[in-house]
Amino acid sequence: MPHKIGQRICEDIPQELDLDVPGLAERPINVFLPRLFQFFQSPHSSLRKLSLGSINQFIMLMPSGLLQIMDKFLQGLFALAHDPSAEVRKLVCAAFVQLIEVHPSFLEPHLRNVVEYMLQANKDTDNEVALEACEFWSAYCEAQLPPENLREYLPHLIPVLLSNMFYADDDESLVDAEEDESFPDRDQDLKPHFHASRFHGADNLEDEDDDIVNVWNLRKCSAAGLDILSNVFGDEILPTLMPFVQARLTTTDDSTWKEREAAVLALGAIAEGCINGLYPHLPEMVAFLIPLLDDKFPLIRSITCWTLSRYSRFVVQSIGHQKGREQFEKVLMGLLRRVLDTNKRVQEAACSAFATLEEEAAEELSPLLEIILQHLLCAFGKYQKKNLRIVYDAIGTLADAVGGELNQPRYLDILMPPLISKWQQLSNSEKDLFPLLECFTSIAQALGPGFSQFAEPVFQRCINLIQTQQLAKVDPVSAGVQYDKEFIVCSLDLLSGLAEGLGSGIESLVANGNLRDLLLQCCMDDGPDVQQSAFALLGDLARVCPVHLQPRLSEFLNVAVKQLNTPELKENVSVANNACWAIGELAVKVQKEVSPIVMTVVSWLVPILQHAEGLNKSLIENSAITLGRFAWVCPELVSPHMEHFMESWCIALSMIRDDIEKEDAFRGLCAMVRANPSGALNSLVFMCKAISSWHEIRSPDLHSEVCQVLNGYKQMLGNGAWEQCMSALEPPVKDRLSNYLI
Repeated sequence: MPHKIGQRICEDIPQELDLDVPGLAERPINVFLPRLFQFFQSPHSSLRKLSLGSINQFIMLMPSGLLQIMDKFLQGLFALAHDPSAEVRKLVCAAFVQLIEVHPSFLEPHLRNVVEYMLQANKDTDNEVALEACEFWSAYCEAQLPPENLREYLPHLIPVLLSNMFYADDDESLVDAEEDESFPDRDQDLKPHFHASRFHGADNLEDEDDDIVNVWNLRKCSAAGLDILSNVFGDEILPTLMPFVQARLTTTDDSTWKEREAAVLALGAIAEGCINGLYPHLPEMVAFLIPLLDDKFPLIRSITCWTLSRYSRFVVQSIGHQKGREQFEKVLMGLLRRVLDTNKRVQEAACSAFATLEEEAAEELSPLLEIILQHLLCAFGKYQKKNLRIVYDAIGTLADAVGGELNQPRYLDILMPPLISKWQQLSNSEKDLFPLLECFTSIAQALGPGFSQFAEPVFQRCINLIQTQQLAKVDPVSAGVQYDKEFIVCSLDLLSGLAEGLGSGIESLVANGNLRDLLLQCCMDDGPDVQQSAFALLGDLARVCPVHLQPRLSEFLNVAVKQLNTPELKENVSVANNACWAIGELAVKVQKEVSPIVMTVVSWLVPILQHAEGLNKSLIENSAITLGRFAWVCPELVSPHMEHFMESWCIALSMIRDDIEKEDAFRGLCAMVRANPSGALNSLVFMCKAISSWHEIRSPDLHSEVCQVLNGYKQMLGNGAWEQCMSALEPPVKDRLSNYLI
């Protein structure tokens, strides 16, 4: 028992053991570690396991006590490497994985021995040992160690990974795969729904698509290892890999279906890393995979859906020639057939794969819209809860992909009645509403004004959901539901979708309700997710109906501005980003009414621009745009201070892609220069680089203003000083500037 208590202390408070304690001659860890090492030689496997497990807790922290005896620790690991206890061998592998992740330099002198040991451990008869060893290959590659140290082992490693990609006999997926659509979903099958709050900007990073395999196991870890090795070594792995894959794919008897399935998984795993070497053979490979969509084994059908989705970019790129278009349509129709499979696992894989194909194909889907909608809405009618969520996603992705093409009566007659029927069936407390709200968001944005016939009940439902949840937060009994912020976030995002789709057509809906007051409350919420979506909606409403925000304008501005000067800026960067964007949208619409807060906003935006390293790219861009918009509407207030921020501001402006928001920012630049020409003199080189970042200024009046600014400085400086400024610029920058100079 004392040993287990020691282990719990090491697990729960490892950092506390590496602190000086009054009354003790040395830190507790320096007392603990030598004692723990003694148990490495214990005849009792339980003590060997406890001692190694305890020391492993310190690897990430790497206290000085462990650093000093690292050689001894490594000797101990090698001594335990072939321990008769699988649990001890698993901990040895875990130690090597952690060391390669955080302190690879310690292993470098022993790397050959470690790699050879992990290769053996990856074949261990105990699955958990093999799984822990398998983590090593991804960890090695992610540590960015020299690839050549692994290169010679690839001919041995790749076959091991491939053999570990077979389904184990006890894999729960084998049981799940037997379930057809008549089996009811179990509660544990329904994962919690996580909605990504609306984000205005360039780098809202979404999670990678869920793999076809949900539980982390040796099979999935081996596939992930093969994926990352293919990204590091590229086509080098193909001569070793492909003979194994081809041999397994050519087996036909029922007893070898797991080998065929693993081979298809392997082709999906290398899709990114080996694309160059595979490229000449892709038409034949895709042609080989298409019939496997109709294989008698459901897990072969499901993995083929996933693997085809990994090559969807190639499939779409080939549409330009007749054979490529025919193959695209075969893949598309094959996936749609599987969307209507009777097996739930295959339905899930096919729907996810189809959503990936939709994203790549975009407008190429338009000629096939009717048949796609018929299949998806047929699935909508027969799927159970878990897979229904994926259909919503596929419908939403389709709307995003084809946009306004969807806005035709023959398509809406297929699409909308079943969705509206489901919308009416679900109560305001059912979580199945979340994916439907997300789906409607995409449809509203795609249909634009065409959504107006459905808008009023959708708008009102969102208002009711937000009101109910705000009440539930303070008084769940009166509200009749438990508080769940997801209802508010999804409703705010759908309202944003309505504002984007309907444009000024949303005005009558906003005018007749209390959205303004609810929105202000959401902007002041203590939940970052709610605030993030609230500020996104604030910006969207500022664009289309600012008049309805007017009565509480100063409150909206004040709460938004506070997000730019908070100690939690880095933690809540998405909130700050959306608030920053919304302030800029409001400034453009209400013009001089932002005067009272101009200098506060500028004083908080400038430090963001001056300390941009490590900050979110979109926050930098939106800060630069909002600063420019304030300069445009109030140049007399901003221009006296411009010399303090011109350099960092211009650097940020030069990173922004051409669009209407960048135009606004440059209108601010021109307005400030007119008001205070000397303010930009010290930063003229940076201003020239910012101007040259335009591919083309499409607005004739802005183009004219930029010409006036540059030619004004050319005259003001005279030939000598102007030439000196030009000599500091790279030739491509000078070439682009010549478009504006007389």
